Amino acid sequence: MRLSQLFFTTLRDDPADAEMVSHRLLVRGGYVRQLGSGIYSLLPLGFRVNKRVEQIIREEMDRIGCQEIEMPVVHPADVWRASGRYDAVGPELGRFKDRNGRDMVLAMTHEEVVGLLLADVIKSYRQLPVQLYHFQTKWRDEPRARGGLIRVREFVMKDAYSCDRDDEGLETSYWAQHGAYVRIFERLGLETIAVSSDVGMMGGSQAHEFMVLNPAGEDVLVICEACGYAANRQVAVVPKSDPEPEDALALEEVATPGTTTIASLAEFLGIGPERTAKAAFFVAGDGRLITAIVRGDYDVNETKLVNATKATGGLRPATLEEIKAAGMEPGYGSPIGAHDTVVVVDDLVARSPNLVAGANREGYHYRNVNVGRDFTPDVATDITNAQEGDPCPQCGMAVILRNGIEVGNIFKLGTKYADAAGATYLGEDGREHPIVMGSYGIGVGRNVACIVEAHHDDKGIIWPAEVAPYAAHLVAIGAARDPQVAELADRLHELSIEAGREILYDDRDESPGVKFTDAELLGMPWILTVSPRSLAAGGVEVTERATGERSTRPIAEVEALLRGEGGEVVIPA
Repeated sequence: MRLSQLFFTTLRDDPADAEMVSHRLLVRGGYVRQLGSGIYSLLPLGFRVNKRVEQIIREEMDRIGCQEIEMPVVHPADVWRASGRYDAVGPELGRFKDRNGRDMVLAMTHEEVVGLLLADVIKSYRQLPVQLYHFQTKWRDEPRARGGLIRVREFVMKDAYSCDRDDEGLETSYWAQHGAYVRIFERLGLETIAVSSDVGMMGGSQAHEFMVLNPAGEDVLVICEACGYAANRQVAVVPKSDPEPEDALALEEVATPGTTTIASLAEFLGIGPERTAKAAFFVAGDGRLITAIVRGDYDVNETKLVNATKATGGLRPATLEEIKAAGMEPGYGSPIGAHDTVVVVDDLVARSPNLVAGANREGYHYRNVNVGRDFTPDVATDITNAQEGDPCPQCGMAVILRNGIEVGNIFKLGTKYADAAGATYLGEDGREHPIVMGSYGIGVGRNVACIVEAHHDDKGIIWPAEVAPYAAHLVAIGAARDPQVAELADRLHELSIEAGREILYDDRDESPGVKFTDAELLGMPWILTVSPRSLAAGGVEVTERATGERSTRPIAEVEALLRGEGGEVVIPA
């Protein structure tokens, strides 16, 4: 491809709104352009990278017997109503009406559709197991798109689905997909760790997320370097030491002016935060006011709280008016004397005697609050975030916290979607059985961004060979003044096309500085420079982008490399 004909432009300055390296470099390099919040166009270079990533995923899916299909992006809403997700999923699900007034959905995933296909096609146990996958556009109306391709609203996802006779078959399929994911991310040049995760809106019995460690990642991972335990903090359960036993003391109201935070309250009373109870207020999608109580030295884990309260549609922060309407005072709130609220206390709070909690009166707190005596919770369970230094639930050593970006996920769904679709098979015993499903997703664009996050320097992108849009970047210097340079560069470009190793050929009438700057920004694995100086030195200057190592190679050797005939330098197809 001649760069003079390529639909692209590079930028010398970073986009003003770019928060992450991948966002800056993909925009500056002419790989992507933003249309709206979380909505991007892939320009030719970006499209080629996406297709290379897709092909790696496709090869590993095919390797485990997964069959590629294609399912629609627009679904009748009744399909999602049957599974219960039409009402359970919040505003991130795209809902609209067609011209006839029928409710429709923009797909964010395809479990419901797969269930219907199974109900139509699968009749006998002899047809199982089967695994299906496709690449399809998804829409998720994220409240805050960020990081370029890291968190978007429209994206292409590979979603795969295993369909088995029973849980034993699901177990086999699940770990086959797990192994495929390990190989995919290795081929993409990504170092990942698989962590236990929340099943969320998908439902089911087990899930893992494949994470790339990155300080800018939105997920917090709980990791034990001693034994290998790893979990998303959304679901990580770490042991909490029992507090020292004390006799319950009499409830005492004390004046605490200007102490609307745990830090200010603890300082005012001269106590540690572990001697306080902190209240947080939420409203569930079904309208219930949720009052969560954790000890002052911990924070509320909203995922655990959602699961504890079965809050359909998720949670949002309660307003001041909603809190006051339930008899509580923001900044000085507690469940004591409250009404019309679901009270959830952390299990450590339930075991901690004589805490300080809000008196539901501005400027006042209660000393010696004891759960069970002074208020009765609706639920008592673990609802806190794990913290750095907490003991590992497996070996007891201190855990660490690291940020990560999710690049893939796998779920054991069970029969939820099969039941909703009526997807059954006739077993060997002559009886009908529901099909047991699993679901497995990889966002293509997010993986592209994560590859850039992992492979770059201060000059630009450094693409791994398997995903690079072109095998090499050919730079012609002084071609307008030196016919030998122009002739050789043209010949190498044509040779690469004939050999199926198409390269990017910078034939533009630009200065050497512009050409080399663009070559380093765009990030092909190899830079081949033809110039009067290289010809005088005996051939073509070959630069490895990742290391910066340069050497002048004979023309015949470079031609052989482009034909795939070996040598120290490998230019893949």
